[in-house]
Amino acid sequence: MKSFDELILVNYCYPDCIPLKNIMRLPQKEAFALASAFAGSHPETTAFYRFADFENYYALRKNQDEYLYSRFLELGGTPEEKHPLSFVIEGSDYLHDWFGKGIESRLRLRDIRPCHISFTIGDSRADYKKYGRIELLTMEDIKEQLLKYGNDFDAFMKAIGRHYIEAQLWTDKYIAEEYLIK
Repeated sequence: MKSFDELILVNYCYPDCIPLKNIMRLPQKEAFALASAFAGSHPETTAFYRFADFENYYALRKNQDEYLYSRFLELGGTPEEKHPLSFVIEGSDYLHDWFGKGIESRLRLRDIRPCHISFTIGDSRADYKKYGRIELLTMEDIKEQLLKYGNDFDAFMKAIGRHYIEAQLWTDKYIAEEYLIK
């Protein structure tokens, strides 16, 4: 049984990529060139199939990030970046496989200030693509949800029946060495 104070955030990265980066933070021309290179050199991987049609992916992701950013501001967040770094709470075997069992970067959720992080139940991009909106949650919302399940994260995950809870980290200050779990 994991309580809120014990929860870990995990970011996945394909084995030959640089961890804790977001392609959307690059200038558009560089982002397109990098996506093309990844899609071409990794045609067999699920992590890069979305880059094969980067024109559509880029437009969708740009709109999604703008939506998340504005919703996070409305909820009282203070994002320092326009495009967040994506993590999941407690990791996901599904995503670990999806990213070729590559590099994992870990942070303690308790080390993150609530004004720097938001959450979605499941994949924010899939929900945005399907519904045109995303239910964004704050750290307080996640705590309240966990309390309904006796502060037991595993019970909560079983009840919601999703692969993971995505976390959007809106600053890079926590990816410094002193925060990363080794």
